[in-house]
Amino acid sequence: MIEIRCVSGDEVEPWLGALARLRIRVFREFPYLYEGSESYERHYLESYANSRLGLVVLAVQADRVVGASTAMPLTDADQAFQQPFLDAGVLPQSVCYFGESVLEPSERGKGLGHRFFDERERHALGHGFSTAAFCSVIREPSHPLRPADFRDHHAFWIKRGYRQNPDLVATLGWRQIDQGPHEVVNQLVFWQKSLR
Repeated sequence: MIEIRCVSGDEVEPWLGALARLRIRVFREFPYLYEGSESYERHYLESYANSRLGLVVLAVQADRVVGASTAMPLTDADQAFQQPFLDAGVLPQSVCYFGESVLEPSERGKGLGHRFFDERERHALGHGFSTAAFCSVIREPSHPLRPADFRDHHAFWIKRGYRQNPDLVATLGWRQIDQGPHEVVNQLVFWQKSLR
């Protein structure tokens, strides 16, 4: 049985290693193709623990993390995610940034994605945010590593009430499994939902 646990602040610390390893495994897949390291991941995830309104939603099975999702005020997120909103004249203070939802392949399609959104939206509403937003990497349909059976999550996100905003695009670099030791600059488009 899978238990959903919402943790914040110091409660995040015991889970950092498991969360880091899960992110590395899931984000190696298309479309992110991320070549991660546990030390970088732990540092990144600590930003959620250090954020006064940060949230980590855990899916735990027999004390093993099989899924996780994150949220924090956009003002606490990396500048690369704030900049598109600032450029568009949108106050970052009004936005709750949803970082990621990652699930082990064996747990997908069981409704956990909805639970992740439910918990994060409840958190954002409870702290007075008017907008929830997340971003997804932009990949060409002809990308050579795109699996033949790949399905994006657009229909799911639209069903949840999110709309892609092509005017809000973040630029971020990371190492990719197909590009050697150097970071590759990628573009990520934002999806938004009004919470009021």
